Amino acid sequence: MRNTAENRPTHVTRGNVFLDLGFSPEKALALKFKARILMSILDEVKRKKYRQAQLVKVLDEHQPVISNLLRGNIAQMSIEKLLVYANRLGLPLEVQQPRHAARRRRAA
Repeated sequence: MRNTAENRPTHVTRGNVFLDLGFSPEKALALKFKARILMSILDEVKRKKYRQAQLVKVLDEHQPVISNLLRGNIAQMSIEKLLVYANRLGLPLEVQQPRHAARRRRAA
């Protein structure tokens, strides 16, 4: 049995994990958006029980690209490409302002 001290996390993130990893604020923001889009796509694929062959047709993409997408290997994919995939899957594309930002703006 392991010592409980060995199981303690060495770092707990409070916000954007990409910032915590040392990415610039701009790159961290882009990676955060890519991750959110990917999660929406993967949730929809799971919900509709798509297979790779079906996604090849729906997303109009080659099979290796679909395989990378499903494995979360999106380092070479742009935000724009992921948005196209989301659109082809019928996902709503919108940007929402965080509630705390709206409160700050009204207070100013």
